[in-house]
Amino acid sequence: MGVKPLLMFSLLLIAFGARAQHAANDTTLKGSSIQIIQSYKPQVKQAPKPGWIPRLPPADTSRPVFTYDVPPQSLYYGYSSLPLRPLSLTGDTVAMPYRDYVKAGAGNLSTLYLDAGIGSLCGDDYETAIHVHHISQLGAILNEQTAQSGVEADGTLHEEKNDWHASVAGERNQYDYYGYNHEVYHYHGDSLEQIYTTARVNVDMQNKVDSNTTFSYHPAITGSVYDGRFSTSESNFGISVPMSFRLDTNLSLPVAASGIFTGYKSGGYSASNNIAALSAGLDIHGLPGVNGHAILAAAAGKSGLYVLPDLLAVYALPGNKYTFSAGWQATLRQNTYEQLTMENPFINPLYAPEQTRKDEVFGNALISVGNHITVSARVSWWNFNDLPTFLNNVGDEKQFYVGYINANALSFSAAFRYKIAEIWSLGATGDFYNYYGSSSAKVYVWGEPNTKIKGDLMYSPIPKLTITAYLALMSGIWQKNALNESVKLKMITDLGGNVEYQLIKRLSVFVQVNNLLNQEYQRWLGYQSYGINVYGGLRLKF
Repeated sequence: MGVKPLLMFSLLLIAFGARAQHAANDTTLKGSSIQIIQSYKPQVKQAPKPGWIPRLPPADTSRPVFTYDVPPQSLYYGYSSLPLRPLSLTGDTVAMPYRDYVKAGAGNLSTLYLDAGIGSLCGDDYETAIHVHHISQLGAILNEQTAQSGVEADGTLHEEKNDWHASVAGERNQYDYYGYNHEVYHYHGDSLEQIYTTARVNVDMQNKVDSNTTFSYHPAITGSVYDGRFSTSESNFGISVPMSFRLDTNLSLPVAASGIFTGYKSGGYSASNNIAALSAGLDIHGLPGVNGHAILAAAAGKSGLYVLPDLLAVYALPGNKYTFSAGWQATLRQNTYEQLTMENPFINPLYAPEQTRKDEVFGNALISVGNHITVSARVSWWNFNDLPTFLNNVGDEKQFYVGYINANALSFSAAFRYKIAEIWSLGATGDFYNYYGSSSAKVYVWGEPNTKIKGDLMYSPIPKLTITAYLALMSGIWQKNALNESVKLKMITDLGGNVEYQLIKRLSVFVQVNNLLNQEYQRWLGYQSYGINVYGGLRLKF
């Protein structure tokens, strides 16, 4: 047997003997000894060294549960949009090519045409523009000739807080009185020549506004001198100071003071024609779908004090596809010599200026159909006090005399526009008036058409080619002939167009056609229109 079993057996015998001896009255074994045959040396077995291999811990596929405690929100945000204003051009850091141009041409009816513009005179804080134009024509009727020429210059200086704007203009417009009976009367050409010249200057200043601006202002000063032949002249000076105080994000208070002072002379006759006005009101804007204003003006004119309301309410349905508005607007017009000759250049210089009060109560609807079509309609009731009319049934009938009437009218206006980018544009407008008096009887507003229709077309099939066309219709023009009979003039139909093609980047060729149907209509009794007029030329950009 091995050493380890023998040793364990010996120990057991000793233990057993000791227990037996203890059991036999605690006797001891004397003289005995234990012989150790081999000593025992304990050893600890070395554990195997583990091999360390790096690896990612097992993925945790359990879904954690997150709990959020959101506090009550008490933040409110508001944005006040600025009212729409005319675009103010600022300095452009990118050099735009071909800001200047000259367009010149000639055609039948001895037509000479010039249109030129300079827009390159600008800097970082200013811009200017100069425009020159001229057109002259000679018709088939004796002394049937016109010539209109003018030059306009405009500039704006931008400062840190304000924009300063100034403009000057000069015009010369020539018309000959050829609307007489040429078989009865024989006049020398110089005695029929009427030339209107104008010199005009305007200076205004406007502060720059943003969302934090509470006070805005736009003062302006204008002055002009308007002269005609036969010892006629008119001077005009005007000043206006419109201001606006913003009360909150949706309300503002517009206030304005204005005055326009005019003096007219014709030979030994002179007349003053002045208006001074104060206005104040409330403007509502920025509300969802709702806008409008209520302004009341008090104006002192030739016939006393006028109270002129200006009320407007606008509501747009969500999406801005449908917009409806209604209001009442009253205005006061001076009927200056310049204003009347811009309507009818053949009036007699000796006239008495009277001021016209015009009231319009209207309802308007604007509809957008898709992304390309807009349609609008407007229904109005009008009241006219001292409305100017023109009659030439006195003497040789070559000049029109100004008369004033009181009248009412119902009108309907409609407009349509279809546009696709810069490729197609088609539009039409129509105005229809029914004039009547206080007893609902028909009233003749001499020389004023009761139907006006205009259409226009623009088509650019390729970038270098642009085609435009227009159609103008007028009817319902009543006048009185030499026998004092009321006559209705033939409907005016004027069709024309323009074609322009770019030959190279700087040079284009154009052709303009007016009265394509060669209609012999009369806008004013006795003054037959030119026939078909065709002229063409070149446009140079530089």
